[in-house]
Amino acid sequence: MFILLATLLIVIALLLGLLSVDERGILFYVAEATVAVTLVGLYYFYQKVVKPIYILTGGLDLLREQDFGSRLKPVGQRETDQIIDTFNRMLEQLKNERLRVREQNHFLDLLISVSPMGVVLQDFDSHITDMNPAALRFMGLTSVEEIKGKQFKEIETPLSAEIAAIPRGETRTVRLNDSMVYRLSHLSFVDRGFPHPFILIESLTDEVMKAEKKAYEKVIRMIAHEVNNSVAGITSTLDSVNQALAEMDDTAELHDVMAVCVERCYSMSNFITRFADVVKIPEPQLQEVDLNTLVRNNLCILEGLCLPQGIRLNLQLCPDPLPMKIDTPLFAQVLQNIIKNAVESIGHDEGEIVLTTASSPYTVIEIADNGRGISRETEQKLFTPFFSTKPDGQGIGLIFTREVLLKHGCTFSLRTWPDGLTRFRIEWK
Repeated sequence: MFILLATLLIVIALLLGLLSVDERGILFYVAEATVAVTLVGLYYFYQKVVKPIYILTGGLDLLREQDFGSRLKPVGQRETDQIIDTFNRMLEQLKNERLRVREQNHFLDLLISVSPMGVVLQDFDSHITDMNPAALRFMGLTSVEEIKGKQFKEIETPLSAEIAAIPRGETRTVRLNDSMVYRLSHLSFVDRGFPHPFILIESLTDEVMKAEKKAYEKVIRMIAHEVNNSVAGITSTLDSVNQALAEMDDTAELHDVMAVCVERCYSMSNFITRFADVVKIPEPQLQEVDLNTLVRNNLCILEGLCLPQGIRLNLQLCPDPLPMKIDTPLFAQVLQNIIKNAVESIGHDEGEIVLTTASSPYTVIEIADNGRGISRETEQKLFTPFFSTKPDGQGIGLIFTREVLLKHGCTFSLRTWPDGLTRFRIEWK
């Protein structure tokens, strides 16, 4: 607008000059002087008012575009230059503050990415937006893209179901069907004035297992010591009495009773010894073994567990070799324990056990049965010491299985799926 006005005045002055070429009277000089003064005034007004406004407007544009690296130039006016200097200092402060926030965010992102705790970010509608590597590992995922945009209730994993059941602001400790123990926290932080939800997942498995193992090792050692010492004395006494009775007449019936007592004492001692053996699982002697070959070599034993109960054992082995680092005797015992539990769960002649191996995406061995299934409450207790659903169960079979599989670096799970089949799944990742 200013440039247009100045141009207009110059044009008027030129027109007056052309029209008054022959008549240069007082009116001409007054008009020319007026135009000249006006131009000078406009120039002064431009320097004092318009130019600073243009510069400050440009500064506001820099703020709007978040360009904190550029600076405003001084205009040679003390008052205006003070404003420009203040504005430039503000831009410098904003630049430094932005850099500080960016560095803090980078540090926070790095801290979250390497954190052993799982962090899951959600939007305001509780849809998953992002998660760190630890959370991906706990969830059994390889990429967040697999579940991005979903809610936890839409994901079919045991951990997702537990997370979905936690109200906002609460923390719970859960044990899953793979013996893993987690502390789950459903928290929120303020984002743009609204509570932004997120999930913290902390693995307590190692701590809980160490505490459990230390506790039951102590209990077993104490019980084994006391019982074996007592049984040894009782057995010795009973043997002496039984020998004396053998030399007497009409004591055959009493002799048989004493023999039964001795046998029960030995059974009790063996029972306690079996408990003590749980805490003495040797370190696995790993050798490269084809998983399929290991299964075939133990097929007679596994079928021997199934056939007396009229249960079919169906093998569905991967056609390709599956070379793995395995302690053959220990792993064979694990397979026997799993098959034995499946047989006891079925408990009828129409049952079937399917043993499957696969190589994609991970090496997997899975034992599925059509037994009575496992309730959700039972799933959380399966791998706890001395827990058993059997009336005469000792609760050490799954503990032995757990310890051996962990020593082999496997991940595993035992649960009943929606199709009604109970699957014991072992994976090498």
